[in-house]
Amino acid sequence: MIIVDNAGLKDQIIEQLKTVFDPEIPVDVYELGLIYELHTSADGIAKVVMTLTAPACPVADQILQDVQNAVARVEGVKEARVEISFEPAWDKSMMSEDAKLELGYF
Repeated sequence: MIIVDNAGLKDQIIEQLKTVFDPEIPVDVYELGLIYELHTSADGIAKVVMTLTAPACPVADQILQDVQNAVARVEGVKEARVEISFEPAWDKSMMSEDAKLELGYF
C-alpha cells in the first residue's frame, strides 16, 4: 500500500477503513487488502485508491460509498475522494495475516 500523509491523518483514516466490510465477507476492506493507496493533503483532502475482490462485485457502489463516508468522518478531512482501480488485480495474497486466519486460509 502506498501512503502519502501530508495531513497527519493516516492512523485515523485507517481506523475508519477498518469499520467498512464487504457484506459478503466478514473481514474489513483494509485487512482484505482492498486499499491500494491513501493520500492526504494539508488542505484536508483525503484520497483513497482501492479495488474490489471482483470487478463484477454486486455491492461495489455500497462499498465505495461506505469507504467515502468512513473517511469523511475523520476530523480534519474536508473532502473524501475514492477511486477504484483493478491494477493490480486483487488476490488472496493481499490479505493481512489476520484476514487469512479469519477466513481459514491457513
